[in-house]
Amino acid sequence: MDGELGAFLRSRREALRPEQVGLPAGLRRRAPGLRRAELATLAQVSVEYLTRLEQGRDTRPSPEILAALADALRLDEDDRQHLRQLAAVNHHRQLCAGRRPSVSRTVRPEARLLLDALRDRPAYLVNRIGELLAWNDLFDRLARPLGLLDGDRPNLVWYVFADQRAREHFPDWAELADQQVAELHRLRQGDPATDEFAERLGRTVGTPFTSRWRRRPVSASSSGVRWLRHPEVGPVRLGYETLALTDDQQRLVVQLPADAASVEALDRLLGRRPGQLRSVAG
Repeated sequence: MDGELGAFLRSRREALRPEQVGLPAGLRRRAPGLRRAELATLAQVSVEYLTRLEQGRDTRPSPEILAALADALRLDEDDRQHLRQLAAVNHHRQLCAGRRPSVSRTVRPEARLLLDALRDRPAYLVNRIGELLAWNDLFDRLARPLGLLDGDRPNLVWYVFADQRAREHFPDWAELADQQVAELHRLRQGDPATDEFAERLGRTVGTPFTSRWRRRPVSASSSGVRWLRHPEVGPVRLGYETLALTDDQQRLVVQLPADAASVEALDRLLGRRPGQLRSVAG
């Protein structure tokens, strides 16, 4: 995460139009967004200090300076929280130099039992770089025809960006892509594996990923509803709920049918007739 705080500040400065903060747009701007000197004036810090922050040469701004920069940049609450998290991670890394958490790929037995217990709901376990570590039978029936489970180590983020079928199956692909990048940024823990993964994905797919990676979306909801065009059962509307496990190293995602038609679609995937009585575990 070296330089991530400065890169995030720079991305938000370049995304803010001068007229949004009461400044004239001007005719001779060579780059989009605010000039560094303009942000420094608005936040009441020196240009030299802001330069050090953006270049990663100063990584421990005070809470007061963070708040002033957040106000000047008109950050929403998600971005403010992310900015505070980046500053906290930098501070922690300086106190614990050399300790970098690795990407977790070990599935605890308790998590497997939980997946197996969710027989009527698609559910899967994913780590912070999008690797699908385990899933239940209904998710397999739902996802395998999409191509999501192809290969020895399926990866949700890689599938969304690198597999053309993702755009065909998810009508809200752009929103899904933003969410996946936001999760990558949110869960970065000073571990080079995330940056290496992002670099490899960027080399493979180019702008669809790299433009989002540079823009740094951070608003990733833990719940919501997503549409899916399924090749076997047609349109499916699925809600999702996300539960963080093992200190946010892994996430359990449970999908829920959002309407009667989607309930019937999942029933068909399970080979169950609509209206058939279901057994209830005692």
